[in-house]
Amino acid sequence: MTVLSYAEAARLALLQEMERDPNVWVLGEDLGPEGGVAGQYAGLQQRFGKSRVVDTPISESTIMGAAIGAAMCGTRPVVELRYADFGLCAADEIVNQAAKARYMLGGQVRVPAVIRQPIGMRDGMAAQHSQSTEAWWIHIPGLVVVAPSTPADNHALLKAAVRCDDPVIYMEHKELWTVRGEVDESAAPAPLGNAAVVREGRDVTIVTWSSMVSVCLAAAQALAESGVSAEVIDLRTLWPWDKDAVFASVVRSGRLLVVHQAVRVGGFGAEIVSEVAEQLFDKLKTAPRRLGAPRVPVPYSEPLEMRCRITADDIVAAAIGMARAEA
Repeated sequence: MTVLSYAEAARLALLQEMERDPNVWVLGEDLGPEGGVAGQYAGLQQRFGKSRVVDTPISESTIMGAAIGAAMCGTRPVVELRYADFGLCAADEIVNQAAKARYMLGGQVRVPAVIRQPIGMRDGMAAQHSQSTEAWWIHIPGLVVVAPSTPADNHALLKAAVRCDDPVIYMEHKELWTVRGEVDESAAPAPLGNAAVVREGRDVTIVTWSSMVSVCLAAAQALAESGVSAEVIDLRTLWPWDKDAVFASVVRSGRLLVVHQAVRVGGFGAEIVSEVAEQLFDKLKTAPRRLGAPRVPVPYSEPLEMRCRITADDIVAAAIGMARAEA
């Protein structure tokens, strides 16, 4: 095991996949000399050359269009869109081309492209660089959506994304780039669609992903000190999501709390709550709940940004209220 940062773990995975398969290449802004905004491409252009690590103009639609065409011709591009906010500039290519090509051409082609879109708040990055847009892409048939929370997962899940034959929206959280953890450098690709129970508990099931996993674990520890046993599930893959793991936990606990940094209104938490309510209504001891950001642009101001964040205290208060209530 090697201790790596979240960004270093992704770089290692990409390096290994590029060494394994000459059809894997990357394209995006500032990948060569800069090595990416977090060093996640550092040294790769020097190692593999400018034909496999391609610096592009600032045109996300052009970047995405080129990648889709190349993927349909048999290569495996890894697209760096710098921030999830900029994915909107390539939305037509992603939604109407990458996601639909396999279906519209009768399965004759695939689009094995990884579309990296860093999500979430990072101190002072404000309204156009802080969005968590995962629910938008989950809504689109044909897309796989991945959101790793640890360096080990960022390594193993990025390998899996590169080898996937369908387009993958790969959402790394910006605040996790510097987080360090143990990584098995020889780890196999992690199966897509498998959640992880990162803390076992019996009284309430907390479902989350990405940067909120560590916040939920801190809340679970505080809850334990208050006599409430919380199980924390990291989805890891948002589409497909691991219904079996979530349902099994909710059957045991009878309570569901979904936590995400994205805006609460229309967030993916609503989908999870709806599925559990429809399938497990008679198993619930109280109404399911979800915590998410308010429906406002993310402020530049640090105190106002903090008002948009879900904290461990918020999670503790919600879980205690649920543990004390009966449907």
